[in-house]
Amino acid sequence: MFAEFEQRSHEATEAGESLTAKTLKETYRKLLEAYFGPKFTLDDELSAECFRIPHFYRAFYVYQYATGISAALTLGERVSSGGEKERDDYLQFLSGGSSATPIELLRIAGVDMESPLAIESAMKRFEGLVNELETLI
Repeated sequence: MFAEFEQRSHEATEAGESLTAKTLKETYRKLLEAYFGPKFTLDDELSAECFRIPHFYRAFYVYQYATGISAALTLGERVSSGGEKERDDYLQFLSGGSSATPIELLRIAGVDMESPLAIESAMKRFEGLVNELETLI
């Protein structure tokens, strides 16, 4: 929901629309209604929540969560299901510290974040968790 709010705000700006308190609250309210559904009670004050979330004041900050989780899931799967090479790649990644960009360090570990594979892998893992939850409830 946060990512969608951020995306809509940027799209409005790029379209030349003014970002006023009213339009931001309306956009956020519509997302609250869509994400939480009709059985969830939303008071009027909740529409202003968008102003207190500092993530929205950094360009596409919330997307970093998704990319970070995708990289971690892919890396974890690669190491846990791999062998000695995957372990060594991971150790080389860790020993890299901040000697290169995160993208370059992940590539050393065998994770290419410039390819859709890491995101697709994360979505597959998420799908598996949702399916598991459905069997439990």
